[in-house]
Amino acid sequence: MLKKRIHNFFSNKVVIVTGASSGIGQAMAKLYSQFGAKVVLAARNEERLREICRELFDMGHDAVYHVTDVTREKDCRALIDYAVSLYGRIDILICNAGLSMRAIFDDVELSVLHRLMDVNFWGTVNCCKYALPYLQRSQGTIVGISSVAGLHGLPGRTGYSASKFAMTGFLETLRIENLKKGLHVMIACPGFTASNVRFSALTADGSAQGQTPRTEGEMMQPEQVAMIVAKDIIRRRRLSLMEKEGWATFIVKKFAPGFLDKMFYMVMSREPNSPFK
Repeated sequence: MLKKRIHNFFSNKVVIVTGASSGIGQAMAKLYSQFGAKVVLAARNEERLREICRELFDMGHDAVYHVTDVTREKDCRALIDYAVSLYGRIDILICNAGLSMRAIFDDVELSVLHRLMDVNFWGTVNCCKYALPYLQRSQGTIVGISSVAGLHGLPGRTGYSASKFAMTGFLETLRIENLKKGLHVMIACPGFTASNVRFSALTADGSAQGQTPRTEGEMMQPEQVAMIVAKDIIRRRRLSLMEKEGWATFIVKKFAPGFLDKMFYMVMSREPNSPFK
């Protein structure tokens, strides 16, 4: 019954997904196209985008791609123009392109924090700027894929938390400005998810981490995140929290923020090769 409802909602909707070449973005592109949406995949890796679209096309689904670096304003404008030229509308924009980091502020080069802001914050702003008129017209949805690190500061992830907090502030303001225009704005906060974001996370000097300090099998799977986001889009929720990490962070922060500080410190300091102790 639920899947039928989701299929009915997404059928023929035009959905743009950034960061769609792997992880959560790829899972969303596949799931929503299977639910009948016309999906436009955006990322920098053209080879992966082509492979995913070919797979979906062979299954009879409607999916296209546009090579996009979300840190470049002109790329984001071209992405939106491409989607509108094909389908004449945009119903859902999912700002998923993201970059993480793993280093304490004492050690990290400031260029790393600038890079995080460029991808996570400015990438969202760039896409929203050009998609907004079409989403206002369709009374559609903007989804920002944030994180529990966007709910409470995450030690060893200063640039990541800062960029996700900035994304939240931007999207919440956008929601308020559009209260009378029917625009739905949702901030989605997955916990630790088995995706390539952790492998490409930047270290103190800006080099890629190359490996994850966490056990993949114990994390949320991208397909789970994609389904939860789909259900919460239909419910037009403001905030999409997932599993115990998100809900616990949200609730404990309200009543015992100092305790949450200590818990975050303890958990993150126990990671293998943690940058702090």
